[in-house]
Amino acid sequence: MKRTQLYLDDELWTALHVRARLGGTTISELVRTAARDRYMGNLEERRAAMEGIVGLWEDRADLADSETYVRNLRRGTRMKRLGIE
Repeated sequence: MKRTQLYLDDELWTALHVRARLGGTTISELVRTAARDRYMGNLEERRAAMEGIVGLWEDRADLADSETYVRNLRRGTRMKRLGIE
């Protein structure tokens, strides 16, 4: 865990202070929870979203085989990129 310092205006600090006291927690924990919810999202929601895209383009006839596509992108440049040529 990393430590950081935040500057909160008086109104926000008061609201967090009241909520922390009522909830039996700390302002730090409230901020961590809010940041986690806002920027990391719910793990189950993220998992469901990822599972929802599996096979999304499976039936698209206009797209080439993805393995072939990637191999064609990489063809002939790997050794050069590695400086082994």
